Amino acid sequence: MARLKLAILISGRGSNMQALIAACRTGTIAAEITVVLSNRADAAGLSYAAAAGIATRVVPHGDYPDRAGFDRALNEALAEAGVDFICLAGFMRLLTPEFTTRWRDRMINIHPSLLPAFPGLHTHRRALEAGVKLAGCTVHFVRFETDTGPIIAQAAVPVLPGDDEESLAARVLAAEHRLYPLALGLVAAGRVRVVEERTIIDLPQTPSGLLLNPPG
Repeated sequence: MARLKLAILISGRGSNMQALIAACRTGTIAAEITVVLSNRADAAGLSYAAAAGIATRVVPHGDYPDRAGFDRALNEALAEAGVDFICLAGFMRLLTPEFTTRWRDRMINIHPSLLPAFPGLHTHRRALEAGVKLAGCTVHFVRFETDTGPIIAQAAVPVLPGDDEESLAARVLAAEHRLYPLALGLVAAGRVRVVEERTIIDLPQTPSGLLLNPPG
């Protein structure tokens, strides 16, 4: 099976990007990171990627009058890089239906909650306010609606007495750094299929939604 030619899209420090770079470098994931692309020139993750010898590209969203124009420019940059798969890693832009349709089942995202619980922003605050006993993260295929799409894998972490947003976020982020490479590795190996908007993972005795619990 051919190695995926991968783009990672970031808007900030790209800590999940760093975990994916490490896994690709060690051969854990059958993918080549072709480009790291950001909508922000000051995204700290760009410097990390460049230092790792990976091509970087900036497509500033402010240069375009609307989301459609930005997404067209994004597609052009991806085509120039020869990309065939996208990982979103803290990419803080809403994508158009046209873009998500073009990349359907070829674009994944990681979200810091156990979806479908707490989509959108402020996930840790909302989890604490709701009094849940488990938090976590989810890797999923991207659809137009925010934080929706077939779930590939999830990692659960406990919510501990005395947790605040910062402590819970740190525990979830550590799980993200394990979960994202694992999920991308399954996709790159051709072990994940989408059937009627659910994933089927072709591993013996593995449930359709892979759960790392505990993630440590």
